[in-house]
Amino acid sequence: MNQAPKIETATITGLFQVEIHWSTGEVFTTDLKDLIGPSRAEDPFCALHDPAFFAQGHTDDWGDGLSWPGGLDLGADSLYALGRKQAGLPTREDFILWMERNKLSLSRAAEAIGMTRRMMAYYKNGSRPIPKTVWLACIGYEVIERHAA
Repeated sequence: MNQAPKIETATITGLFQVEIHWSTGEVFTTDLKDLIGPSRAEDPFCALHDPAFFAQGHTDDWGDGLSWPGGLDLGADSLYALGRKQAGLPTREDFILWMERNKLSLSRAAEAIGMTRRMMAYYKNGSRPIPKTVWLACIGYEVIERHAA
């Protein structure tokens, strides 16, 4: 069974900035500012706006997220999607929306872009990164279908 990407190492590189090495072999320097949000006293993530506190972030024991003292953590799934998005790469959510927009099942998506149903399932559940070439095939399918209609 394939699992969602895990964090292998994470290095805080500045306020809201973290370089994450993923189990997929990908490395993203990710800006967490939008994920953390504005500093509001009632928000538990307010502490992350303090550079000294933010610098204490580290990978949890299982690679499932980043953790800070006091039980603050951010999950690997959100961090991975944000890193891919900021790098201009397609995310699991992009793939799901493409399938929904085109009313495609896993089998029909596989047929549409010439891949196996199993690979479509991996992309849909986020256990494999979506290569640019696959995403370009998805976009191409959509363009061809639009022009055929």
